[in-house]
Amino acid sequence: MTIKTVAQVCAAHGLEAPGLVTARIGGASLPASAEAETMQVLYPATEEPVTRVQEAGPAEVDAAVAAARASFESGVWSQMPVSRRQAVMRQVTHQVATHRDELAVLESLCAGLPCNHLVDRQVPRAAENFSFFADYIGHLAGETFEQMDGYLTAVTREPAGVAALLAPWNAPLALASMQIASCIAFGNSCVVKPSEHTPWSVLRLVELMEEAGVPAGVINVVNGRGPVTGQALVAHPGIDRIAFTGGTATARGIMAAAAPNLTPVHFELGGKSANIVFDDADLEAALDGSLVNIFSNSGQICIAGSRILVQRRIAEPFIERFVARTAQLRIGDPSERATEIGPLAFAGHRDRVLEYFRLARDEGAEILAGGGAAEGFERGYFVQPTVARVADNRLRVCQEEVFGPFATIQVFDDVEQAIAIANDSAYGLVAYAWTGRLALAMELQQRIRAGTLWINTPLARDLRAPFGGFKDSGIGRDGPRQCADFYTEEKASIVPRGPVTIRKMGMEP
Repeated sequence: MTIKTVAQVCAAHGLEAPGLVTARIGGASLPASAEAETMQVLYPATEEPVTRVQEAGPAEVDAAVAAARASFESGVWSQMPVSRRQAVMRQVTHQVATHRDELAVLESLCAGLPCNHLVDRQVPRAAENFSFFADYIGHLAGETFEQMDGYLTAVTREPAGVAALLAPWNAPLALASMQIASCIAFGNSCVVKPSEHTPWSVLRLVELMEEAGVPAGVINVVNGRGPVTGQALVAHPGIDRIAFTGGTATARGIMAAAAPNLTPVHFELGGKSANIVFDDADLEAALDGSLVNIFSNSGQICIAGSRILVQRRIAEPFIERFVARTAQLRIGDPSERATEIGPLAFAGHRDRVLEYFRLARDEGAEILAGGGAAEGFERGYFVQPTVARVADNRLRVCQEEVFGPFATIQVFDDVEQAIAIANDSAYGLVAYAWTGRLALAMELQQRIRAGTLWINTPLARDLRAPFGGFKDSGIGRDGPRQCADFYTEEKASIVPRGPVTIRKMGMEP
């Protein structure tokens, strides 16, 4: 299959790839440094160079934190009237929407995601994140308590300070924008660290935010690997909050690094989510939704419905149709509108996913579709959408997050067995259920141990609702009230309503 080159994609959109991506601190990009480590970013579809990333070391992280702290202490953003802050954030929404196609291409070139998915869903979601929090802060109110003994207590919120925001590579714009919007809406400043694999779209987002009126230094960007740049950032004593989206093992390391400073953390981590199809479900809707739940973003989403559980009475027709549809998924050029499955994000991840395909065979799973590298591609990190039938949820391929286009299918007999299998996981991010029984849906809502349960629908999200996971799937929640709690400090001020009689100490009685 012929895939457009980086030059062809850029030319089609009037873009020029930067030769080097560096940190952006205090509103300016750092110059190239001969001493700094650099890493090459390759286009996942062709393995061509897209750009190079200059790694930020401890000195650059110090400078970024200092710039964020200076902007915070100056009050240029933290003390800006809420109405003006709202106006700036709405202008950010306009900027993102105006530059939708550009941002989609930048992200596709680094992450390999199909442009159609980025244009239709992820970039609009990034824009919506800013408008949503702009609206929310206009309604944020404090509390007052009038006490019987003549005192008035006023409870107010203040921005927490400087936050470290660590964004993942699988959906950089959608997820980094949620972190940034929810952080700065309440008056905080931040230092953002994108993945070293996907630096370009996030950097462009920050440039657009500055053009929209966000003051220099409120948002700073450092690039580099987790053990170098990330470690220096999360261990920094000048950081007041840490938000991380990514893997559970990395989150444990961040907690350890943050512990000496007692820095509060917010983690949105992995999942191994059950997608349960009961025998009274609308089979067509369940089939469509189950495919969307696992193969969107080439399976590189934390909310993937990767464990498909099907009730025995409908198992064979459902599995037959699911496998047939999987085999028909359109794998190809991320820049083409018709493409449904693009390449995986980088070579190391492609190799990891292929290793899970091999592990499935070794564990005795029956491969019903796929199971290897995609055919017909001379280069690129393409793998086949893969379906494996399993009989035991204790297999590693049922317990470990693969983060690729890989679904296991297991047959169950009754509701109790389905719930037991669904909850038999170290994770608890989301779950999906397909049923025509309202009573069963309500029972699942009570008994499934997951932060979000989707019933008869795939991937719908209301930003007013909390989002996050049970167990190893995270700490804290996204959502307006939840983000207000995380990114602000509450202060109680007690004022007497009249003269006060104060006990006199140190005087003769």
